[in-house]
Amino acid sequence: MYEIFLVLYLLCAIALIAMILLQRGKGAEMGASFGSGASNTVFGSSGSGNFMTRTTTILAVAFFLLSLILGNMAAGGSQVQDDWSDLSVPTLPDDM
Repeated sequence: MYEIFLVLYLLCAIALIAMILLQRGKGAEMGASFGSGASNTVFGSSGSGNFMTRTTTILAVAFFLLSLILGNMAAGGSQVQDDWSDLSVPTLPDDM
């Protein structure tokens, strides 16, 4: 089960990075006010921002949830032991 979540986590991280890199910055919309081809996008004139913003938000939420799940699974698998639990008291040989 841990491996499945780990693969989903990696796929979500790669998709999140790709969605963030595909988005335009705030300064990229300055040319739209001067008549550049803003309506020539794949998703329409205003659909690109909403679609990409929503997809990025969903991927970010999935990334954080998978991070919490994987962290909980990793922490639950190991038991905490102190450094002094494996020490034993030395004994003297019987022939002394």
